This record gives sequence, structure tokens and C-alpha cells, in this order.
Amino acid sequence: MGLRERKKAQTHAALSWAAIRLTVERGFDKVKVEDIAEAAGVSPRTFNNYFSSKAEAIAFRHLDRFLRIAEALRERPDEPLWDAITDSVLLQFAADAESMAHPPATDAAQWTAGVRVMVAEPALRGEMLRAGATAEAEITAAIAERTGGDLNQDLYPHLVASAVVAAVHTAIAHHLRTDPPVPVRRLLTEALARFAAGLSTGQNPNSPTPKGNS
Repeated sequence: MGLRERKKAQTHAALSWAAIRLTVERGFDKVKVEDIAEAAGVSPRTFNNYFSSKAEAIAFRHLDRFLRIAEALRERPDEPLWDAITDSVLLQFAADAESMAHPPATDAAQWTAGVRVMVAEPALRGEMLRAGATAEAEITAAIAERTGGDLNQDLYPHLVASAVVAAVHTAIAHHLRTDPPVPVRRLLTEALARFAAGLSTGQNPNSPTPKGNS
């Protein structure tokens, strides 16, 4: 990635995190584009160059995590698939530069309560669905590349990508519903391990058993 692309990625990340942080702290309807731009250190015009709405800015962080998972999978071609998936997913749920540079102003309990309210916001649903579809397609492509699968003919890459996305969504939802909240990374590790136990290879269970494996 060149300097220009890195700066654009940093601006995307800064705006998205600012949108999330302010929304969790204040509520969706009490945050303006101008507030987000100021928190990210850019102008409202710059915000509009990157995002068409607050909802899109909030959903971007979710999408970016999945895109980075796909990128990390492509960078780990020699690891067993599910080891690579687990490592790639957990990497994206570690503290990042934006959250460390601009930590929430609330305590952990208030933050979790605010996130619950944010994710239930009807204005976010369409953007989150779009982000999820884009993310799943990219992860499918990365898995097909690793396994040598055909995106148009093979079920396995699509099934694994759906499982990865489901594991992330389910882990986050369970984290938000538990009291006290169970750490997301612990839930992700368990969820992915359960999927790995049942989706370990791309072998079609209905295909003939290869000779020597009976």
C-alpha cells in the first residue's frame, strides 16, 4: 500500500471509529456529521468524501474488520485453514491504533450498554447488511484461493465464509447479551473451534471414499 492509500485508510478508520465512539456515548440521533469530522480531525467536507451517512461510517469498521480477515488469510497460505482463519479473526479484535488513541469516555459497562443501543438502531440495518454481504464475498474468495475451489461450482468456500461471518456476529451478540459480558475473543475462539470440528476439510461427505482411507 502506497502513502496515499495508507492515508486514505487511516482517514476511513479515524472517521468510522469517531462515528462509533460518539454514537455509543451520545446516541445515534444526537451525533452530527460535523461532530464526527471534528473528533477525527478533518472537515465535514472530507467526511462526505469518504461516507454518505453516519450509518455508513459506523458500518465501515465492521466491514473493514472482515476485509482485513480476508487479507490476513491470503498472507497465511501455508497454515492449516482453520488455524489461519482463527488467527486472522482474532487479530482483528485486538486493540487498534484508533481505539487506543481515542478511548471511550465511558466505563466498560456504559460502553456495552451504549453498543447494545447502537446496534439496535434501525437506520444502521441496511448498511450493516450491505457490509456483511460484501465481507462474506471477500472471505469466500480468499478461502477459494487457499483451497483451490471454484467460486461458481464449489460449495465449501461459501459455506466456510458464511460460518466465519456467523461466528463473528454470534460472538458479538452473545458478548452484548451476557452479564457480565464474556470477552469477544474468548467467544470467537470457541465458536470457530466448533465450526472447525465440523468443517475441517473441503471433502464432499457424499463423494466416494478415496482408496486407502476406508
